[in-house]
Amino acid sequence: MNTITVIGSINLDRTIRVKHMPKPGETIHTKETFSAGGGKGANQAVAATRSEATTYFIGAVGTDEAGKAMTDLLTQEGIDLNGVVTLENQATGQAYIIVDDQGENSIMIHAGANNAFTPDQVKKSKEIIEKSDFVIAQFESALDSTVEAFTIAQKAGVKTILNPAPALENVPTELLKVTDMIIPNETETEILTGISITDEASLQEAAKAFHQLGIEAVIITIGSKGAYYDIENGASGIVPAFKVNAVDTTAAGDTFIGAMSSILATDFSNLEEAIRYGNKASSLTVQRFGAQPSIPYKNELN
Repeated sequence: MNTITVIGSINLDRTIRVKHMPKPGETIHTKETFSAGGGKGANQAVAATRSEATTYFIGAVGTDEAGKAMTDLLTQEGIDLNGVVTLENQATGQAYIIVDDQGENSIMIHAGANNAFTPDQVKKSKEIIEKSDFVIAQFESALDSTVEAFTIAQKAGVKTILNPAPALENVPTELLKVTDMIIPNETETEILTGISITDEASLQEAAKAFHQLGIEAVIITIGSKGAYYDIENGASGIVPAFKVNAVDTTAAGDTFIGAMSSILATDFSNLEEAIRYGNKASSLTVQRFGAQPSIPYKNELN
């Protein structure tokens, strides 16, 4: 299995289940409330670990109870947290999630410590990055720290995977220059490239736009249809999703990325197989409630 380093967000998720999304000004009763581990970065790390990758994390929490709860949870998963700092005068990241009976969600995030750790703190994890097969990042933490991690990785010949979510209209060019693989969804793809995803031809056009930015491999997730992949001067195609009854789509994309990266070859030669594995993991996640509690283990995916 691969060695994965994730740089990114650690959140305590507070989830509310409702029959339907409230309209502006509407008061409704909830069906259930619960707290669980979350944050796109932490979710991806948990998914990689449960698929038996050796996983390291670079990030930050606050000195509050949420920070202690999250570091305890991630340690229990077997994730190496030597790259995680505890910051004074910062709250641990938190997400407030509403999930309706159709499995759709609405998420509000308070970044807190996720946006407060610095490139200097990343440099202290240089050795961890250099011994990895892949370094994975998202947009829920400080971008300058992500640039630093990806720069260290590329200099060491370590492949970088960028999940550009939540979407940003202006992504630093210095980050894209040190990105080997990008994994956006349809909405994020349109924001980044200006190309609306409507069919396979538009997927190919968007992938070409990413290649022109210097990115070797592109995976565009297309919801219930699966994922489109395109390797520059190589293979491309659509890997179908597994058909399931989704009850909560929280962490579906994070599960896909973490699981896929756990078996992905560093030359991307088994990309289609890795995507299929990620799709299967994600299909189990959406049939369960919560972010990290819903992420499957490798023995469920055989």
